Amino acid sequence: MKQKKCLGAAEGVTGGSEGVTGGAGVLTGVPAVGGGDVSAVTDGDAPGFSDRGAPVVTDGGAPGVSDRGAPAVIEGPAAPDRRWHLWHLLPTPTGTPFTFCYALVLIATSLYAQLGDPATVSAMLRGSSTDVAHLTSTPVVALVGSALWVAGGLASPYALGFLVVLTALERRIGGLRTAGVFVVGHVVASLATEIPVGIAVWTGHLPETSLHRLDFGISFGLMACVGALAGVLRLKWLRWGLVGTVSLVLLQDLIAYTDPLTALGHPLALCLGLAAWPLVRRWKAQRAAPSYL
Repeated sequence: MKQKKCLGAAEGVTGGSEGVTGGAGVLTGVPAVGGGDVSAVTDGDAPGFSDRGAPVVTDGGAPGVSDRGAPAVIEGPAAPDRRWHLWHLLPTPTGTPFTFCYALVLIATSLYAQLGDPATVSAMLRGSSTDVAHLTSTPVVALVGSALWVAGGLASPYALGFLVVLTALERRIGGLRTAGVFVVGHVVASLATEIPVGIAVWTGHLPETSLHRLDFGISFGLMACVGALAGVLRLKWLRWGLVGTVSLVLLQDLIAYTDPLTALGHPLALCLGLAAWPLVRRWKAQRAAPSYL
């Protein structure tokens, strides 16, 4: 009777041990240890080994393999978050420094244009206009100064377009290259639209007053960046949707023809960006930046 009781107690102990290790599979060939000390429970020092240095052998017969034959999963460092978030549309000081700093300048000039002395603001805008008179006398001042203002202020669609488009482009090709695309679009489109005006005035087809016109803003550079951005978007429907939507807007402006130089300069700047697709795609591949869209 005493032997039966002892055997029953021993079976109860081993059964308790199997109950503890049952969450990870029933162990075979591992002796039960009394007092709750089960050698199959690891201490975290080495995956797949017990606290006494012996391999954990499961029903599959192989160390570190579960009773269903699947390899044991060892947790490692979390993978970087590649999901798209809303804040990726906005510039940041570290992620997109060129767009961020440029946006601060545009915000400052826009607020000054709205709140500053009207006479001073008017004089500054005239001095930074990319008309024929200023392009022939002070071309650098005119080209740089005209890119410091947003036509229509912060409420203009160009302000929002600047933030979204240049942020997305800079995340893909970098700040200096984004600045290069913007500058090429701004300069080439400005010269291409103003030089014919100068020729027309010189030949007598336009009055001399056409040499002095108020022309400033970031729209030419923005259109070049729109065209370049479309070439590095991963989603085809987004790429062609962007090109198609902007082209329809520019076509409406061209049909209305209320401002001939702007109506012609915008499509030209967009085409400059589209022509840069092979270059910006190479830049994106070299940068190897994460693509969210």
